[in-house]
Amino acid sequence: MSAPTFKVKEAFYTLQGEGARAGRASVFIRFSKCNLWNGKESGRAAAVCQFCDTDIIGTDGENGGIYSQAELLQLALDLWPNVKQGKPYVVFTGGEPALQLTENLVSLFQQHGFECAVESNGTLPLPANLNWVCISPKGRSEIVISSCNELKLVYPQPDLTPENVSHIQAEHYFLSPMADYGIENSGLIIRENMQSATQYCLDNPKWRMSLQTHKLLGIN
Repeated sequence: MSAPTFKVKEAFYTLQGEGARAGRASVFIRFSKCNLWNGKESGRAAAVCQFCDTDIIGTDGENGGIYSQAELLQLALDLWPNVKQGKPYVVFTGGEPALQLTENLVSLFQQHGFECAVESNGTLPLPANLNWVCISPKGRSEIVISSCNELKLVYPQPDLTPENVSHIQAEHYFLSPMADYGIENSGLIIRENMQSATQYCLDNPKWRMSLQTHKLLGIN
């Protein structure tokens, strides 16, 4: 049997921009492809997730390519500036990382000192040995993950409300105001969504606000 390979859109070193670990130095590994959208504008209207702003097609991004387990680990080690400073931290994201991520890959990273996190839509099983799991449900998709460290809901979604996912057990519950990409007067819509999310968090203090601080900082 041939060794597994991983199709990576991009990989980079940055600060975590959202959620409970915002501001933490992180290596992001973005896998190609998603099971809720084909990544093409022509397929957006028929997609379960119609508001994604991420390029998830191919391997042409920064450090993109097709990697073996050992090659992907070496890339992450090369991106981390100093293994003697802080706990090396990697975030597997996408697309949908559960389409490719394996327990063996997570274990390999952990053996070399990495704390391993994932950002997933929650529709597919995840490796059991991850250190941190962030689930971000989308639209009418069926969620198979019942517990996680962090639940992050893009808000508002016309067919998915916080009440629909409140049964998922999490240490942290976040609302992330939706940005309406490609829509005329989107700046005004974003402000309205921020106000709506703010009011929901005030009325339902189980939930906290999560802003995309990486965009405010002008980083990946």
